[in-house]
Amino acid sequence: MQQDNIDILIIGAGIVGLATAAILTESGRKVLVVDRQGVCEGTSSGNAGALAFSDILPMASKGVLAKVPGWLMDPLGPFTICPSYLPKLLPWLYRFWRASSAGMLELTVQAQGAMMRLAEPEMLGLMQRAGIGHMIREDGSLELYESENELNASLPGWSARKAAGIIFEHLRGNQLRACQPGLSPRFIAGTFVPGWKTVTDPKQVGQGLWDYAQRNGAVFEKGEVSSISANGPGVIAQFTDGQTVLAGKVVIAAGAWSHRLAQNLGDRIPLETERGYNTTLPVGAFDLKRQLIFSGHGFVVTPLETGIRVGGAVELGGLDLPPNYKRAEVMLRKAEQFLPGLQSKGGRQWMGYRPSTPDSLPVIGRSHSTDKVLYAFGHGHLGLTQSAVTARLINDLIGGHMPSIPIDPYSPKRFRS
Repeated sequence: MQQDNIDILIIGAGIVGLATAAILTESGRKVLVVDRQGVCEGTSSGNAGALAFSDILPMASKGVLAKVPGWLMDPLGPFTICPSYLPKLLPWLYRFWRASSAGMLELTVQAQGAMMRLAEPEMLGLMQRAGIGHMIREDGSLELYESENELNASLPGWSARKAAGIIFEHLRGNQLRACQPGLSPRFIAGTFVPGWKTVTDPKQVGQGLWDYAQRNGAVFEKGEVSSISANGPGVIAQFTDGQTVLAGKVVIAAGAWSHRLAQNLGDRIPLETERGYNTTLPVGAFDLKRQLIFSGHGFVVTPLETGIRVGGAVELGGLDLPPNYKRAEVMLRKAEQFLPGLQSKGGRQWMGYRPSTPDSLPVIGRSHSTDKVLYAFGHGHLGLTQSAVTARLINDLIGGHMPSIPIDPYSPKRFRS
């Protein structure tokens, strides 16, 4: 284990940790990244690949709370709660209910919009500097509706996006079919967002950012941190194998596991795990022009360089339950109906753990117990999208600079009441 002269220890080699390593090494910091799996081997490796800069609406704004009783009745639906996990989930659901009030939603949309306005130039700029700008696809996205009622229910959300300056267009008829040939006729309308971007493959992006950070001097060690504690001029990280590391500062970017380390420092962060599933089909399984969003069914279909990825949905069940891959199979069967001609054989199934807060905003800021530990987690579905802007804000805090945007909305202190 690398132990000497560590300026910054980053716990977590997912996309947020890797982007943070890249930007900190650009500032000349000596960085050690540790992860129990490897570089971009966890949740960041299998996401839908969207740079969703227009996705400013929190989950609480989508009428989700009213659906909870139905979730309990449909274990394979778009959103589900494992009944055995419900007692543990109740405090989080209470905070989620509070975040769904009109006043809170307005503040959350403003905070998410501020993040996204900075997220786009930061991510595109970082990828260009890392030499992986060619991995960005600028095809836009198409959200699809099966009825006028479904379209009308989406309109308030689109009005909020319009107020934030997001460009979109509602399509019907020939325009809709031209935007994505081969759609089932069950879809009567769609919304095209030209500014929505995807990447060739999220794991390739993570590895590309790591290669850049490594060229700048970052070091990776495989290992699992079990606890951290402030110690005079630095922070001691204790590993499960008994080794310790002393670092000047620590950044916790361990995704859905981050709250366990934060609790070690006395910060109780209400972080829950949205377990997401997907199936990646072989290249050429369908002539997909852009990412398709089937919001009424809770999943997307994405064209990647490595295949066609069918996935999404939300399963609230914590970190310890075994995967239920029937959820991936249900989405794949629906995709066959929605995209006649889809070749659905030969796919690879996967499950990942999205780290989600009740208000859908990430946790970015210092621990209340020591300014030497910083948090960078809780991005939910938006880890790839917001990785570089999170890294920029962490770099600002470590460097003693005024953050590029006000960070109070993302502070861990917001959960202390």
